[in-house]
Amino acid sequence: MIRISSCFVALLLAAHSLALPAVGEFQRRRWKVDDLEARTDGGSSATGTSTATGTSPPAASATSPLISLDPNNPVWDSTFTGPFDAIRGELGATIIGPNNPNLAQENPDSFAPPSTDGGSVPNFKWPMSLSHNRLQTGGWARQQNVNVMPIAKAMAGVNMRLKPGAVRELHWHSTAEWAYVIKGSTQVTSVDQEGRNFISTVGPGDLWYFPPGIPHSLQATGDDPEGSEFLLVFNDGSFSEDNTFMLTDWMAHVPAEVLAKNFQLDVKEFANVPAKELYIFPADVPADDQPAPESPFGTVPEPFSFALSKVPATPFSGGTAKIVDSTTFKVSVTIAAAEVTVEPGAIRELHWHPTEDEWTFFLEGQGRVTLFASGNNAQTFDFQAGDVAYIPASNGHYVENTGNTTLHFLEIFNTDRFADISLNQWLALTPPPLVKAHLGFSDETISKLQKVKPVVVGPGLFNNSTNSS
Repeated sequence: MIRISSCFVALLLAAHSLALPAVGEFQRRRWKVDDLEARTDGGSSATGTSTATGTSPPAASATSPLISLDPNNPVWDSTFTGPFDAIRGELGATIIGPNNPNLAQENPDSFAPPSTDGGSVPNFKWPMSLSHNRLQTGGWARQQNVNVMPIAKAMAGVNMRLKPGAVRELHWHSTAEWAYVIKGSTQVTSVDQEGRNFISTVGPGDLWYFPPGIPHSLQATGDDPEGSEFLLVFNDGSFSEDNTFMLTDWMAHVPAEVLAKNFQLDVKEFANVPAKELYIFPADVPADDQPAPESPFGTVPEPFSFALSKVPATPFSGGTAKIVDSTTFKVSVTIAAAEVTVEPGAIRELHWHPTEDEWTFFLEGQGRVTLFASGNNAQTFDFQAGDVAYIPASNGHYVENTGNTTLHFLEIFNTDRFADISLNQWLALTPPPLVKAHLGFSDETISKLQKVKPVVVGPGLFNNSTNSS
């Protein structure tokens, strides 16, 4: 038994020694030097560093497999008529149950997500077209808030339309109101807490801003035969247009004798006060040169309107951008914004905003946004004109134009200063050995990183053609 056991042990040791690789081969397997050489120009040292024994440091693939370079474009575009199936490459299957083709056509990245999506991300898309519309004799209004998109905690929006001459009645809010005029012109009036008044006509692409509690009115001019349409943004995700403080609503809830006493008028003078709020109602078109009543306290020191349309856009390789915040629009101390255009195939670069959520409204075109929420969580949504996106602070994202026309949108923030961090700039200004160790970049690749934010980037080397399967 002893002889047999000894022989058996000797046999095992011999077999084990034959199975062991040579020392050099063992090191290649451990460091995966072959992967490193393949990614660093045929074996030249991209890192400029070595270990004490002269071996190269491990490639990123020693810890994790490499990403796929296969395209992940939307699986269909707006011209595709079906069938709309949940298939991307070899993944997924046909849809054999009920399907909504209209929603499918607009949301290819929800039906067949990019393979780079993963985990779980709260819904960050809301189409204003799905918002309940409040119809009035002078126009309409629809809104987005946390009731329809719970992730949007810091801001809410209202899309409003006024016929020529129609008035959004005298009112105020407990939050600030920031506005962007989409079409037509709107005459705005206001009086601040010091009795200083303000009047201005705000045209397409221009802004107004009223601080919390400051009363104001909005009235469509006759400049456009269709009146005006505008976007309102409020720095509170739970804001509701239905809870506005309105002149007629308040007066209808005050006894007539109290009204008479307050204004020192005969009670009969209040016989025509409406018994309920007017909200949006028709009126005569205001005069172009209509002055505000002369106030003994003068006018507001900083105007409540801003001609953003006259600010030159900064051009980039893939589009343009304008930034407006309290450094230029002095009174707007709670809302900052960027107006961005992205040409077909281009992107608003990979970036994030350090401390503030982003409320985005798409004005024209179509595109998609992938939100990176950390922890292997990322999700892609498609957007069209009239849609709202909401990006939590520090979540990485980009906006890609997936259509054939210019993509035009607003990035809006609950802050006094616009701020973002560019992934490209961050890597360009980080020591190259660190970037190489993470991403396996060559010196040539690192030399192409941008030390100045590219902001809106052209299509580049990848063709953004849409796959049909």
